Amino acid sequence: MKNFKAFAVAAMLGLSQLATAQQTELSYYLPQSVQYNKAVPTPKEILGYNVGEWHVSHDQLAMYMRQMAQLSDRITITEYGRTHENRPLYLLTVTSPENHKNIEAIKANHKKLTNPSESGSLNIKDMPAVVWMGYSVHGNEPSGSNASLLSVYHLAAAQGPEIEKLLKETVILIDPSINPDGLNRFASWVNSHRSKNLITDSNSAEFEEAWPRGRTNHYWFDLNRDWLPLQHPESRGRLAKFHEWKPNVLTDHHEMGTNATFFFQPGIPSRNHPLSPENGFKLTQKIGTYHAKALDKIGSFYYTEESYDDFYYGKGSTYPDVNGSVGILFEQASSRGHAQESVNGVLSFPFTIRNQFTTTLSTLEAAQAMREELLAHQRDFYKEAYNDSKKAPVKAYVFGSEQDKARAYHLAEIIKQHQIEVYRPKESFKIGNTTYTPENAYIVPTEQPQYKLIEGMFEKRTKFQDSLFYDISAWTFPLAFDLDHEALSSKNFKSNQLGQKVENVTFPKGEIVGEKSNYAYVFEWHGYYAPRALNTLMERGIVTRVATDKFTTGNGKQFDYGTILIPVTGQPVNADELHKILQQVASANALQIHAMATGFTPQGIKLGSPMMTSLQQPKILMLIGDGVNSNDVGEAWHLLDERFNMKPTLVTTDRFNRIGLNKYNVIVMADGNYNNISKDRMRSWVQQGGTVVGMGDAVRWLADNGIGNITIKKSGNGTSPQKPYADMSNEAGAQVIGGAIFETKLDLTHPLAYGYTDAQMPIFRSNTLFLERSKSPYANPVMYTSNPLMAGYISKPNLQQVKNSAAVDVSAVGAGKVIAMPDNPNFRAFWYGTNKLFLNSIFFGQIISGSSARAEDAHN
Repeated sequence: MKNFKAFAVAAMLGLSQLATAQQTELSYYLPQSVQYNKAVPTPKEILGYNVGEWHVSHDQLAMYMRQMAQLSDRITITEYGRTHENRPLYLLTVTSPENHKNIEAIKANHKKLTNPSESGSLNIKDMPAVVWMGYSVHGNEPSGSNASLLSVYHLAAAQGPEIEKLLKETVILIDPSINPDGLNRFASWVNSHRSKNLITDSNSAEFEEAWPRGRTNHYWFDLNRDWLPLQHPESRGRLAKFHEWKPNVLTDHHEMGTNATFFFQPGIPSRNHPLSPENGFKLTQKIGTYHAKALDKIGSFYYTEESYDDFYYGKGSTYPDVNGSVGILFEQASSRGHAQESVNGVLSFPFTIRNQFTTTLSTLEAAQAMREELLAHQRDFYKEAYNDSKKAPVKAYVFGSEQDKARAYHLAEIIKQHQIEVYRPKESFKIGNTTYTPENAYIVPTEQPQYKLIEGMFEKRTKFQDSLFYDISAWTFPLAFDLDHEALSSKNFKSNQLGQKVENVTFPKGEIVGEKSNYAYVFEWHGYYAPRALNTLMERGIVTRVATDKFTTGNGKQFDYGTILIPVTGQPVNADELHKILQQVASANALQIHAMATGFTPQGIKLGSPMMTSLQQPKILMLIGDGVNSNDVGEAWHLLDERFNMKPTLVTTDRFNRIGLNKYNVIVMADGNYNNISKDRMRSWVQQGGTVVGMGDAVRWLADNGIGNITIKKSGNGTSPQKPYADMSNEAGAQVIGGAIFETKLDLTHPLAYGYTDAQMPIFRSNTLFLERSKSPYANPVMYTSNPLMAGYISKPNLQQVKNSAAVDVSAVGAGKVIAMPDNPNFRAFWYGTNKLFLNSIFFGQIISGSSARAEDAHN
């Protein structure tokens, strides 16, 4: 053992014991049959308080983990990333000192289980199992992260042959806080509202944390939905470590409502994803018997095989299932503070921590006892997946975009992070009307060990065993990115079509085409980052215009609707400086910027045409706060701030009625309830020329208050026959659109569709808000088609509602516009395909002709 100096460490850190109204001794949590090395510092000796007395802040948690890694020869620690708020993300490796000496060899040998060409020669009898413990992906579900203090202490300090055997036969990976930003936000709230004499009244402010609450990360994303999209640094760093180790078991520690008990997987059997192996479910059931025994011993109530599912692969407990692991969800009733009244009596924070720690130990007991079964399952999973890939009708998936290489790049980047092999085509080939080239396309062959995950990312499933989903029912990635794509069979794919294997996905190049111009430059709006380029120019004060019709240059190149014009004269910089700026902009945004020698275009509009419309830089006010859907508004904020370097001003709804609005020309209203803002003030602002972009239930608020001429479809209200009461919940749930993908048709001439080249666009829908089609033939630039379902589940009544309905409605209100989108174009940051619809609303809402929009009724 390393040299422990517990009290010296505590003194060095300057931490004194805090007087509290509740003292929960370590013995409350720890198994009584185990002896602990007194030289190993307890959490209290380092933090200054007993586990459960206070909610651990992330800085304290990180300090504790670093100290334990420094002091124990059973533990090493690795920083695998930094959050948006620059907090460190740690993974601890806990195993025997002997295993630590050979840890790289153990890791390399273990990864061979996932390689069918090598796994058959492995002797699994001598291999340790790898167990990953993931705590509190939701920051306001803190019993997990607080239990990680106990887990690390136990594994470092426990003595005797049982712990020695466990550490020899397992490698335990501990992620003590998957969401440091959210955890810290929540801990700060509950600790600052804690009374010395604990208040258990559920009306106490301690249990009503401020919006947006601590569940989410810095940009208000649910990180437990990001295992597949990988849009955040927390997820990207964690997944790299997951695939570095390929754990056999991964636990995901959560909380649920205060009046609940404790849940452990498996969930509802009929809601498992069909690509997940049946044996994984059986192993989860067997591991569950260990949890039941452990919880029985301490008198905790629990349930299993109810409520939750294993369908969406973007969740932490489900992603392992399609990677040869066993993912296990734990849901503990939440005290949401230090102690709260519940239907089961007062629920204390220490009690919630004890259940999480108890099931941590039962997981380790199961993993050790089932070690060979788990290792064999992982080996067999990849063997069977590879064999299935050889027999599969789809031999490869190809995707790309001739006009926008950046979107294809980002999808390839995600796929590579999932340890999936990606190639460029060896040479160009054509399928239907689409040509795929080595420059603009990628090929993913299915004959590889990650076959199941590939299918999970590319499939377009529309038939399901169950009509209820805990999360979304479809996430087809090439549809989300709105890319040209094709599933290739043996008839149109041979392995010799594979060109260079993509080892590192590189961002596409951008450049200025032609010599330095003294007249003008243009770039098309097709590129994903064209809006970022335009905003960069606007930030520099560069004058820009947008083409509202097509034109052709002397060399025969046609420029599309939405092309951006940058005159050389009349700018705040000279021609040389402008050229340098545009070179930088082209490179940073993967754009081709064309130098123009003349404004006399042989076909289409001339560069001096009135149809080259001047643009104003968007000055965006984004409403946030109570009533607003924090996930949806966070997705819009993240898109603008993180990805497009724009500067939306975030204003809480309770301040909207008090602040000056004249400095803003765009207001973004994400899904939410806006009944506390002044409809008259909003109307007046729009009438003076502003653009409102409303999404989700914000559309309902705009419609109900007569701001714009928006008509929401009404569902049928006919009487129904008598039905069994027991079926009520499931039948209601079947009418929910938890998340599915639908086909829409674009008017490519409309400013909201600038940059799109295909009139067909997949769109994600997760609500039942349907818009009537406008009487104006120009007010609905995006319409659902007559056969819209592309992937996912929707009930028959809702399918009839969505057919031929409006996906976007544009209303003229005085000099301004109201743009209504019932769907979220920025869903979970990986719906790249509809981001431009949202951005076009911001940049081009100002130029939409009032006569093309549906004018509001005179009485409004």
